[in-house]
Amino acid sequence: MAGRRWRRASPAGRRAPPVLQAWKSPAGGWPVTPHRRTLLASTLALGAAALAAPRPLRAQPAWPDRPVRFVVPFPAGSTPDILARALTPHYGSVFGQPFVVENRAGAGGNIGTDAVAKATDGHTIGLTINGPLATAPALYAHLPYDPVKDLAPISLLARSGQVLVVRPGIPAQDVAGFIAYARERPGRLTYGSVGAGSGGHLAMEDLKARAGIALEHAPYRGFPQAVLDLVAGRIDAMILTVAGILPQVREGQVRALAVTAEARLPQLPEVPTLQEAGLPGAVSYAWNALVAPASMPPGVIARLARETRAALETPEARQATGTAGFEIVASGPEELAAFVAAETARWGGMIERLGIRAD
Repeated sequence: MAGRRWRRASPAGRRAPPVLQAWKSPAGGWPVTPHRRTLLASTLALGAAALAAPRPLRAQPAWPDRPVRFVVPFPAGSTPDILARALTPHYGSVFGQPFVVENRAGAGGNIGTDAVAKATDGHTIGLTINGPLATAPALYAHLPYDPVKDLAPISLLARSGQVLVVRPGIPAQDVAGFIAYARERPGRLTYGSVGAGSGGHLAMEDLKARAGIALEHAPYRGFPQAVLDLVAGRIDAMILTVAGILPQVREGQVRALAVTAEARLPQLPEVPTLQEAGLPGAVSYAWNALVAPASMPPGVIARLARETRAALETPEARQATGTAGFEIVASGPEELAAFVAAETARWGGMIERLGIRAD
């Protein structure tokens, strides 16, 4: 072989990987012996295997590598805020970084939820409720975010049945009695809520449609003033979360007629469901969910979902949900997405049918 020089053949001038090139000798050729043929085949096979083998993945940076902003679109002391702060100790322990609650209240939760949707720092998550995820698209003509495109679902957290209550001066002792009383006074009874499209407003509109009664809506800026007016007899009825009215029910200041959950609530075991009261399908809940910007990596979403389920099992979370009258209903991202889609279809259809607007 002395004196022979080697060159690589490359089709159309393009250099291919050396081990896959057809090696040639200068004019005159190189005798191909069985030994050389075996050596060449082995070399080609090893080269092909090396190229086919998966390259080691570049190590991904740990998440989180700095504090996480945990946006709650309601004021400090609200039910979503209490639940978020009950989850943060577990998150901080397992992720090794603090989860800092940031209250961004306003527009029924839309302002804070929009802040989550538009976050680009890779370290923002949010706890939100029915409205911003399921009913806002139908209520607002110019919602600044798209719940489906701009947010990544992580986990459903907790839900609470609501309570139909009436002022003490209403003689009805049950739902049938209330319906009969309202039918005798079409359009003369009023009910309160915390605004158009709120959970209590939509649940009462659903009740009205099923029972065939006419009630006038009186929107308020918040629960406290609405409850005060109900107790004082300035409005006739409300549907609201059990935590928002339980003290007044127990003190006899208002009368609870039914709950909107599928089963009776442990806080009010003597109060029947609307379904038991003769209105099948009249089921609704107030609920909370954990979301992130749509750009959050799927691996981070999956881990957050797992750790959220674990966080909801802690004594802090169980006490927070129990005190607020909520039950834990942890889920995965896919289940939350399906649930929100179903809620959007149900309540969005009603909102459009009734022409309800919030802007």
